[in-house]
Amino acid sequence: MSRAHVELLTRAGCGICERVYRRLGELAHEWDFELSSTDVDAAAAAGNSALRAEYGDRLPVVLLDGREHSYWDIDEDRLEGDIRARRSS
Repeated sequence: MSRAHVELLTRAGCGICERVYRRLGELAHEWDFELSSTDVDAAAAAGNSALRAEYGDRLPVVLLDGREHSYWDIDEDRLEGDIRARRSS
């Protein structure tokens, strides 16, 4: 089974987004998941406005394997549990 993928939806200049991304980076090493980030405004400028339309007012948004997991902050207990459950299934 492949590693879990956590994606953080962000936008430039978002201090909360930067803090959450740093923490997710720490957790990625500890819990062994892939981490990426997507700037919803940059994606919209490139022609994909769906992310900004769906999530733009709740940033940062944490996606686990493409599904919304939490927003504004990390629900660390739930994220760890979901990653562990994913490994055991």
